Amino acid sequence: MATNVQIERGATENNAVVIRKFTKKVQEAGILNRVRGIRYHERSASKYVQKKKALKVLGRRKEMELQIKLGKVRARA
Repeated sequence: MATNVQIERGATENNAVVIRKFTKKVQEAGILNRVRGIRYHERSASKYVQKKKALKVLGRRKEMELQIKLGKVRARA
């Protein structure tokens, strides 16, 4: 989705004014917010990945409980 911002330079305007006008137009259009939102967007994990992660956590928890029962690791207080 392309957004064009166009400004007209007046006959007596210097470069600083033109840059300020352009910056204001870009800010009003919300271009930077949209681009930053796309840039830092993270995909949500698929059901399969969530399931794999949950099974991994359960496996680690079970292993830790076994280690505690065997007395190899002290339980947290």
